[in-house]
Amino acid sequence: MTVESGALYVVATPIGNLEDITLRALRTLREVDCIAAEDTRHTGQLLRHFDIDKPLLSLHDHNERNRVERIAALLGEGKNVALVSDAGTPLISDPGFPLVRELRRRGLSVVPIPGPSSVLAALSVAGLPTDRFVFEGFLPAKTAARRERLRELAREARTLVFFEASHRIAEALGDLALELGGERPAALARELTKRFEQVKSATLSELNAWLAAEPHRSKGEFVIVAHGAPAAVEADTPESRALLTALLAELPLSRAVAVATKVTGLRKRALYDLALLMGERQADEKS
Repeated sequence: MTVESGALYVVATPIGNLEDITLRALRTLREVDCIAAEDTRHTGQLLRHFDIDKPLLSLHDHNERNRVERIAALLGEGKNVALVSDAGTPLISDPGFPLVRELRRRGLSVVPIPGPSSVLAALSVAGLPTDRFVFEGFLPAKTAARRERLRELAREARTLVFFEASHRIAEALGDLALELGGERPAALARELTKRFEQVKSATLSELNAWLAAEPHRSKGEFVIVAHGAPAAVEADTPESRALLTALLAELPLSRAVAVATKVTGLRKRALYDLALLMGERQADEKS
């Protein structure tokens, strides 16, 4: 199968180990007319390694919107273009979204060439639920904004996945423990597919201690995977508590939870666990 004319190919490239590149990705990079790259110097090294010689066009956060017309014109002439990022799948916390959105709006062809993904690589070895997950990319750099974002995610029941840079990993892990709870199970994946790859599974508090124990552990690129909120936490809102308090005053536990489930749309098990938790706290307060 050869590349088609007038198409943009979104090509995943290795996140570390060059052997992870796919045969289809190599063939595509060899057959396109031009390659749009996040960093032409970085991509140039990749191409030289595989003995590929193609014109390179820079496309990054600061010039992407200006590149849209250039690339659309190339496709209109029947040329085909590959889009690559520095590592992994383009658009996933990398440039490319405005370009792909506009090309699709114009009815131009955009073709995925799947391959390496640090998100999926980390999930596959974290030992945490993978049937439902939320990818949050990079957390805000400033402490107040980062903590606010994490508070918004504290009741999220799905597994959480984050990227983080080496110079912020300690602060990010600390805020994760603060806002999600230090007992929350998690995994820290460092330098995936590279020589010094490490994947550490522990609670968020334990991961903070592990990271601080050795300075070199803060170096590299990180993916953080955190377990979703327990059922009771997911449903624990002021509105849910007020409703359950009123219902439990008039109805048996099972009936009160059934009514609350219909009213709120929340999971029955989550509301049941919350009702039990509320009862335990009331008993503690009376004793």
